[in-house]
Amino acid sequence: MSATTQAMHNPADANVNYLNHEKGLWSWLTTVDHKRIGLMYLFTLTLFFFVGGVAALALRTELMQPGEQFFTADQYNQLFTVHGVVMIFLFIVPGIPAVMGNFLLPLMIGAKDVVFPKLNLLSYYVYLLGAAMALVGLFIKPIDTGWTLYAPYSMKSNSPVILMTAAAFVLGFSSILTGLNFIVTIHKLRAPGLTWSRLPVFVWALYATSVIQTLATPVVGMTLLLLLFERWFGVGVFDPTKGGDPILYEHFFWFYSHPVVYIMVLPAFGVVGEIIPVFSRKPLFGYKAVVFSSVAIAGVGFLVWAHHMFVSGTSDASAQFFSVVTFGVAIPTAVKVFNWVSTMYKGSITFSVPMLYAMAFIFLFMIAGTTGIYLATLAVDVFYHDTYFVVAHFHYTIQGGAVIGLIAALHYWFPKMTGKMYNDPLARVAWFFIIFGFNLTFLPQFVLGMEGMPRRYADYIDGSFTGMHQLSTIGAYFNAFGYSFSLINLLISAFFSKEKAPANPYNALGLEWQTQSPPIHENFAEIPVVHDYPYAYGKHVHEGNV
Repeated sequence: MSATTQAMHNPADANVNYLNHEKGLWSWLTTVDHKRIGLMYLFTLTLFFFVGGVAALALRTELMQPGEQFFTADQYNQLFTVHGVVMIFLFIVPGIPAVMGNFLLPLMIGAKDVVFPKLNLLSYYVYLLGAAMALVGLFIKPIDTGWTLYAPYSMKSNSPVILMTAAAFVLGFSSILTGLNFIVTIHKLRAPGLTWSRLPVFVWALYATSVIQTLATPVVGMTLLLLLFERWFGVGVFDPTKGGDPILYEHFFWFYSHPVVYIMVLPAFGVVGEIIPVFSRKPLFGYKAVVFSSVAIAGVGFLVWAHHMFVSGTSDASAQFFSVVTFGVAIPTAVKVFNWVSTMYKGSITFSVPMLYAMAFIFLFMIAGTTGIYLATLAVDVFYHDTYFVVAHFHYTIQGGAVIGLIAALHYWFPKMTGKMYNDPLARVAWFFIIFGFNLTFLPQFVLGMEGMPRRYADYIDGSFTGMHQLSTIGAYFNAFGYSFSLINLLISAFFSKEKAPANPYNALGLEWQTQSPPIHENFAEIPVVHDYPYAYGKHVHEGNV
């Protein structure tokens, strides 16, 4: 991004940065520096990623063979509840916004911090409180309702559903606070010259995500509150024996939980939109179309929730409406894929590790989107609903989208975050294991679904399902090894690597690359002045501009 700033710190203070300008544990626990808060989120989320991943491996190990191997049916239900709750609520939903959004948003718009720094720290501690409540509810006496907490079973289960529901309620406040902070920051703290038409696409993705967070999260909060009233006071909201309607719970839940898919995935779209122009050395093709598609996905995402409920007895007219609108979501998503591929077309592509993850993201998300068409088709969904086809589609969307996007972001901005360079050959090995393992895990599950294997079953009849389950389990171990290897490589590089990163190792134009690595406490010595949008690769650079 062109800027007339001396964004670097005074050379005499070149070794002073946000990591060492204050020392001691207390300085981290009480910090209001958005970069430190982003790192605290990162370490916390990585812990929960490990917990959810171990639960997933336990599930796949049980399904390696038919019959009861290691866990009873009840224990299996508890395990997939742990896996779902931890991965969705504690890892993927906060995910990229909490980690990369916190770290990068002020840097990318030329600000010294978010507009409400103390509120930012509060959102982290609210998240910790909700996470602690969830872990107590999951491990003291594990619940077995699944991550959706569907009524009426969640009202009758003897497990601590109330504590888990209260935890999700608290976690929602953290999400809302973060979203509000980001929206106001983008509106109020943009650098001079950084107009809406010059905003980085990652910032646009965070903006669209924040709107969803602030509008959709209160709905699930109210739903969970109604569930608590039902459990505590016997109010007949969802219990049909008391005049309630369990289908109403599904409507409330999915009105939030389908938009929340885009809370997970939209930021990953933004990450890919930042990486591809840099390593293609070309301007982002169709910048405005990419931006408008993010806003369109956020808007249409509120109108498709009932495609989760085609087999719940919904009317034909309603089902047809939601089917058509769900098909419509494919349009802005396809726009993004078309623009990313067009950006790479005839570009001078460098196959760096972040670029490899970005290209893998496109491939995996195309599979997610294509298989989603089947589930949006009424006649087909009746068969595929509640089979492993849905499990595979969901993981291609969430892991192939949100998680791969986060790993791509960590590698791309690793030099900026740590001031170090990661071990590139080891990162490439990790990439191979992640992508190979992921596809080996979930491609067979499409086949299982088409053959009629139900999801959430602890057992299956020996026969046609066994081979696909075994392939899927082997793939899960490859996948787990890849993620572990990748994170260990980044961790060792951050603490022990002697190779210091330059301020701008990729010759990128974004504002975040116009300050030192790692950045100083206040990001910039002087507020930048912006003269162009951040993807002007190959254009003439005016004299006096960075």
